[in-house]
Amino acid sequence: MTESAQSTFIYVTYIRTTPEKLWAALTDADTMKAYWFGMRCASDWKAGSPWRLEFGDGRLADSGEILEAEAPKKLVVKWRNEFRPELTAEGFSTCTMTIEPLKGAAKLTVVHTIDVEKSKLIEAVSGGWPQVLSNLKSLMETGEVAWTR
Repeated sequence: MTESAQSTFIYVTYIRTTPEKLWAALTDADTMKAYWFGMRCASDWKAGSPWRLEFGDGRLADSGEILEAEAPKKLVVKWRNEFRPELTAEGFSTCTMTIEPLKGAAKLTVVHTIDVEKSKLIEAVSGGWPQVLSNLKSLMETGEVAWTR
């Protein structure tokens, strides 16, 4: 029996907000646009539904399917990059976002995995997720994003 090769990125942050408000920020297209550098997400956030991440000009960046949606606790997205051929070729990854309530805050854990050893996609998201999630945290706690591109 052989184990499959896998690449994983994990990011944990604590945000001074409620799980409900954090869930709303993760699933609302207008809020997302503010912290995700103008990107817009389209989905109805139900298991089995399509999911799209679009650039500000409407071009497709990433696509996939909602695998699991349990508001305000867990969101699992089947995810494929659509604009960089070398990343698209790696196929679908899985991004799991888990929200846990804490006293006066919410813990957000993002785990992005793909069954590809030394994945270029995971290398790419390892640079992108910290930027996006830092902006999300700043927006939720101060009303402003940390920085723009």
